[in-house]
Amino acid sequence: MKSLTDKLLSQFKALADPVRTRLVALCAAAECSVSELANVTRQSQPRISQHVKQLCAVGLLERFKDGHFVYYRVPIAGEGSLLRRRLLALLPDDEPEFQKDIGRLRDIRIEGGVAAALASENDRPLHRALIELTLSRPLGDLLDIGCGQGRILKLLASRAHRAVGVDIDSDARKLARAELLVAGTPNTTLRQGDMDALPFEDAEFDTIILDDVLTNAKDPVATLREAGRLLNSRGQLLLLASVGDSDVADLKSEFRVWAAAAKIRLSTPRMVPAINPAWLLAVATITDRVSAAA
Repeated sequence: MKSLTDKLLSQFKALADPVRTRLVALCAAAECSVSELANVTRQSQPRISQHVKQLCAVGLLERFKDGHFVYYRVPIAGEGSLLRRRLLALLPDDEPEFQKDIGRLRDIRIEGGVAAALASENDRPLHRALIELTLSRPLGDLLDIGCGQGRILKLLASRAHRAVGVDIDSDARKLARAELLVAGTPNTTLRQGDMDALPFEDAEFDTIILDDVLTNAKDPVATLREAGRLLNSRGQLLLLASVGDSDVADLKSEFRVWAAAAKIRLSTPRMVPAINPAWLLAVATITDRVSAAA
């Protein structure tokens, strides 16, 4: 009990500084770099670095590397998450200074050459199909492998407990961060990662999307096995592939072969839309946890 009380008091003390309170509000809305936080608050980067160091020390922020950059955010889960949520719920959502800071962060990201993109007409049938597939069960912790500019994360993150996007392209992740901020998805985080060796724990996710990556993967079976390792035994894996000039029958056959080799159970792939299809979409589940993790 005393340790929890001491931790709570240390967090109250950290939030007693107005600048640190603004930083926590910003990092609850989106993951931010020190340079972004400094530009928004008009403080020096060394001063901001000291503030975020103190906030990390008391568990109000977490630090992570993404390529060559370092970002900070309010942890979504982990130790002390309930205590942290209760404390941060005391911060008013309608505080004008918080809203002004978030607006300034949006402006900085747009001024940096990032603008919100509208979904193309071809994406809308896919979005409808994904919504239909995921309405009947909670998304839980969601992982989007090959998230690109965050189009599917924007669509589904609000219904997930936590949403993580992984992409190897740093420019795509930069665009996605701006898109997700505009979309208002504070439960979303982005990471750099190799889709065949991702930095997550076994069975960490309830829903995983392989977002048009299998047909370009060096080893699609290894990619599917890695997704299987990360998937909760009761979870579902959504496989997407753009059709383009590919032969649909060959693509479906490849999906079946890869799934069988990776020891996952694959539903019959469907074309989206049914007429003049642009996407192949299938749902998979794990058939054998030991084999999937092997």
